[in-house]
Amino acid sequence: MPLVTSTKMFQKAYDGGYAIGAFNVNNMEIVQGITEAARDLEAPLILQVSKGARAYANHTYLMKLVEAAVEETGLPICLHLDHGDSFETCKSCIDGGFTSVMIDASSKPFEENIALTRQVVEYAHDRGVVVEAELGTLAGIEDDVKVSAEESSYTHPEEVEEFVSRTGCDSLAIAIGTSHGAYKFKPGTKPQLRFDVLEEVSRRLPKFPIVLHGASSVPQEFVSKINQYGGNMPGAIGVPEDQLRKAASMAVCKINIDSDLRLAMTASVREYLALHPADFDPRQYLKPGRQAIHDMVAHKIVDVLGCDHKI
Repeated sequence: MPLVTSTKMFQKAYDGGYAIGAFNVNNMEIVQGITEAARDLEAPLILQVSKGARAYANHTYLMKLVEAAVEETGLPICLHLDHGDSFETCKSCIDGGFTSVMIDASSKPFEENIALTRQVVEYAHDRGVVVEAELGTLAGIEDDVKVSAEESSYTHPEEVEEFVSRTGCDSLAIAIGTSHGAYKFKPGTKPQLRFDVLEEVSRRLPKFPIVLHGASSVPQEFVSKINQYGGNMPGAIGVPEDQLRKAASMAVCKINIDSDLRLAMTASVREYLALHPADFDPRQYLKPGRQAIHDMVAHKIVDVLGCDHKI
């Protein structure tokens, strides 16, 4: 089975009241853990690669890993560029075999965002590739994306119809209170997504797929385990999973998850090395890391996204 676009996935997800997981990949163990969980649960899947991941692992290596996962699992997998920051980066991924790209011009003025997004859309659509765009800016840090809380802004629903119409984008990432990275909200706070914004956006864009970035929940058991075995992570609160499930039951068809995977894998590797200090075989300490990825993804698929058995 070749790589697929997200078009049919999103149509089924919108009608079915669930979301597709978009999980960031950086190496073989992460690809294996994610795809094996999705295979076990018969879940459609988006694997996404950031600019930083391409710089770390190399485009060609990542492509071959994903192609191997498709062959091994038989899953319909969409390969997506996460936070493309220029036409050139998007073009490189399109030409290199990706089936979906995100152009993130959300930090630019409205007209500049439209112009750049439209340029990417025209190039992508001519080659059968779909495009995600963004309106509104999320606080937090993810690779080269760095936005302070003061600079973040909710999506303005009154802009979405014009933006989608003029750009021709296939899905839209909006800002309703999620945040990139592990350090989302201070302990003692109670995060609350802006469902009023989501509802107004979906009213203005009926049947149009919406995307949530920065949607990791930051499980405290992994933060505690990292600290137990030599880490120094301050407390943090992620996005409540019940709120993500509610968003998935509405117009949100794609939910991005990255930090939770990093936390699960790092905690497992730290624990193994602490308990087996004489072991220097990467296969041994990466094995529990891969299993932690598998278990985290399985939990997200069933309990948050609701996309198990939806192929």
